[in-house]
Amino acid sequence: MSDTPELSPVGWVHDQTQKILDTGTTDSVGFDGMKVVLFTTTGAKSGKQRYVPLMRVEEGGKYAMVASKGGAPEHPSWYFNVKAHPEVLVQDGDSPIAMTAREVSGDERAHWWKLAVAAFPPYAEYQQKTDRQIPVFVLE
Repeated sequence: MSDTPELSPVGWVHDQTQKILDTGTTDSVGFDGMKVVLFTTTGAKSGKQRYVPLMRVEEGGKYAMVASKGGAPEHPSWYFNVKAHPEVLVQDGDSPIAMTAREVSGDERAHWWKLAVAAFPPYAEYQQKTDRQIPVFVLE
């Protein structure tokens, strides 16, 4: 396993993550006034740690990771990383904490999906763009 997490090669994701690292807090970035959380995952095949900034979906100290990939037909690569290695660092503000992710379904997924769409309304549009049900992980 790598000691230093890797930044995304995607320009805006890389820049957003770098700003969080430079300032030490997720409060330094956002999207149209909505907050972001920085997750650190472990690669399913490589074992390398990777940063994943996602929209902040939180309830009662639990967080959700929404594998939307903007409504693409396939899951984001980090989805497979979390399935293989559910231990994830979650940084909301300036202090990362270790949590365990689990994919949710049924009524629990419906609850978290509603919270996700409330936190970031474009998630509803992303779901309409794809035939796959967008996966949701809950971290606690």
